[in-house]
Amino acid sequence: MALSRGGMAAPLPLLLPRRLAAGAEPPENVVRVPWALRLRLQRGAQRRRRGQKEAAAAAPARPGKLLLRSRRPELSQPRWQTVGRWERPQLVSAGWKHRKACGDYFQLEPSQDAAPALPAPPPPDAEQGPSFAAMGLQPALLAGLEGLSIGRPTAVQRLAIPALRRGRSALCAAETGSGKTLAYLLPLLGGLLSRPEGPAEAAAAGPASPRGLVVLPSRELAAQVGAVAAALCRPAGLGVRGLTGGGAAGGLRRQLRAPGPGAAVLLGTPGALREALRRRFLALGRLRWIVLDEADALMDDSFTEALEEILAHAPLAAGAPGPAGPGEARTQVVVVGATFPAGLSQTLGKFTDVGRFVTLATQSLHRLPPHVQQKFVRLKGRDKLPELLQLLKERPASGGAVLIFCNSASTVNWLGYILDDHKIKHLRLQGQMSAAARAGIFASFQKGDVSVLVCTDLASRGLDTSSVQLVVNYDFPDTLQDYLHRVGRVGRVGSKAPGAVVSFVTHRWDVDLVRKIETAARKRTGLPGMDSSINKPPPKGG
Repeated sequence: MALSRGGMAAPLPLLLPRRLAAGAEPPENVVRVPWALRLRLQRGAQRRRRGQKEAAAAAPARPGKLLLRSRRPELSQPRWQTVGRWERPQLVSAGWKHRKACGDYFQLEPSQDAAPALPAPPPPDAEQGPSFAAMGLQPALLAGLEGLSIGRPTAVQRLAIPALRRGRSALCAAETGSGKTLAYLLPLLGGLLSRPEGPAEAAAAGPASPRGLVVLPSRELAAQVGAVAAALCRPAGLGVRGLTGGGAAGGLRRQLRAPGPGAAVLLGTPGALREALRRRFLALGRLRWIVLDEADALMDDSFTEALEEILAHAPLAAGAPGPAGPGEARTQVVVVGATFPAGLSQTLGKFTDVGRFVTLATQSLHRLPPHVQQKFVRLKGRDKLPELLQLLKERPASGGAVLIFCNSASTVNWLGYILDDHKIKHLRLQGQMSAAARAGIFASFQKGDVSVLVCTDLASRGLDTSSVQLVVNYDFPDTLQDYLHRVGRVGRVGSKAPGAVVSFVTHRWDVDLVRKIETAARKRTGLPGMDSSINKPPPKGG
């Protein structure tokens, strides 16, 4: 560094080392700077840079809406700010494993008004885009849609209906609340209508022999999908049956032989279907298609054995998907869900060629819903109950229904007793309840008889909760998949308001998941560790 007459430092191209090699001549135009002076100048430069940073932090932030709002304003992120793919953002939750972080919070602000599953409204002078009628659906199905007051297809429906009408087996992956039920029911029911069964087949005696089968993980979801299927099938004259367990074997026979048209379409839970097959109340030899809805829940250890037994009875091996002649009968397999387990390809691979499945995935898959406000609050365990009670008591009567998620049945029961003590009317739903106790609970909640439901993840898969405007994760979910399913209970297609989610973060392992969620939100990427393909090979050693 060289000093000018005024004492200011001027940059130099080179600083001479203290000692020169023997016999070497010093280069020209170089000024020796004493070591102490050099250090003093460096410290001054560091102080100036530090002052510039402090001034920038104290300066008013660039105006605009926020993507992430923090309790500490300096950690908030405006929408205009972009975090690079390899950049490490400064996280609000970075220090949340320390006990002093209790009381801290941040929230993800909505960046759009409507769910991404809904098509954008076209300009007044533009065409409406592909409609249900333009997709080639039969008039009977269009009449059923009209009865359900459904007019425009969602993103996943525009993607899946044409592909499934071609008869290909498929993996249908889309975000929660996007209309996946209609996406698979409409083309598959259309296939049954285009190839009606003969009078002799319809009147054949013996076990029930449906031509379409939907496997679902819970009786509540089976009842909900069954109601939609019945509304679509009624104008077409197709019979729909539901098969759920929890009762005596005679109950299974009565469900399959209920009065009305024959069971062209059957919806059932794995346990009930397996029991009906074992007792020969049910045969799958005439099956034209099979749907595995909410596949990640069906791959739970409690369902895997029953599911494999059902797939073994279905004519899948001879009807592997692929090019087929017009008269060749094949069983079409459709796997549906918002998230998929790692062992899905191995299970299906025992019965059919998963390499020929076509993958139908939406662009918003595995992303945090951009239209739902999501708040994360770091709390001590003892503070969760007062926080929940305050949320419920401050909520206006017109604020819509509330879902409160717990990780265990015992917590659901305990929290229910506390709400009883505080005169808060509510319902409870958890898997350890008997079939009789569970019957009608969710239907009563959907009708609006009671606006608060305390539940386990039993209510996070597939159930239509369009009246829900607040989800509270009293217990933070165990996995990112569970978080996506829970947050998908609000802001669904058909909801009047986008809704909000509040999550209580108490354990150190909860913080690990929150950091991944916050990083994905700041970078505007999907959540890590999600797989939307069943064609990938299994992991080595797995």
